[in-house]
Amino acid sequence: MKISEVSKKYDISPDTLRYYEKEGLLPNVKKNSSGIREYSEMDCNWVEFIKCMRGAGLSIEVLARYIELFNMGDKTREKRKNILIQERAKLIEKRDTIQKTIDRLDFKINSYIETIYKKEKQLLEQG
Repeated sequence: MKISEVSKKYDISPDTLRYYEKEGLLPNVKKNSSGIREYSEMDCNWVEFIKCMRGAGLSIEVLARYIELFNMGDKTREKRKNILIQERAKLIEKRDTIQKTIDRLDFKINSYIETIYKKEKQLLEQG
């Protein structure tokens, strides 16, 4: 696939794809004789993985390290697993923080709803 096709398929700009390549996240994208990038199925799998991980907040540096280790082969499995475990723990912590914020917002929203309900009830009783 050409960069424009990958860009459209994964809703990522060509500039972002080139940036990922520059940062080592997509180190194996081949170019044809005209210098045009040709994304393989494996490259596309990496794009999908990177998009998912970036969407969850993983840094470029963490992903670059993970991919670097992946490219070193099976001897790095434990290190890669540990990276994933650490990042998962960070995401769980973020999720918990977000849930606390949602709970607080729900409380505040319900307070407003109760206040509005009381005011409307008062108006109905007066009228």
